Amino acid sequence: MAAIFAKTAKGQAEITSKAGGLTPRVRRVLIFIDGKRSVDDLRGLVSADDLQITLGHLEEAGFIELIQSSNGKRPPDPTPTSITAFRPLPNEVDPVLLQQARNFMTNTLNAFIGTLGASSLLQRITQAQTHEHLRALFDEWFHTLVNSREGRREAEALRGKLLQVI
Repeated sequence: MAAIFAKTAKGQAEITSKAGGLTPRVRRVLIFIDGKRSVDDLRGLVSADDLQITLGHLEEAGFIELIQSSNGKRPPDPTPTSITAFRPLPNEVDPVLLQQARNFMTNTLNAFIGTLGASSLLQRITQAQTHEHLRALFDEWFHTLVNSREGRREAEALRGKLLQVI
């Protein structure tokens, strides 16, 4: 991904003050963000399996901002596109896409975690009636995968595939 982030004024202040309560790993990612390195460059510098999520949290908290999108263009002002943004929701619930998203989430959890290891999450995914309900479970699904030895290797690719249907 050719997306490039830069620190905001709040991010610059965080480097000196450490007032934002960031974990050492998240702070390390913030330090490496310089407005020149792409997300791929950052991936080579830090060993964060959930780099996309970390960048999303930093962006949402106002520590960083997107200055170049993945297509190489600067985002339109004043609101850059978030890298963790879901696709726009359809006006009506699309039962096919909803079922595809449910199936994808349950199949990946079953494959990498097992039924017993994620039974509560699997049950909530199965009961989700809308894309909003599934999106509310997205972070928990991703972190559950990242916390497994096998899922950690595939989590980023799986996240991207799920974002296409959720």
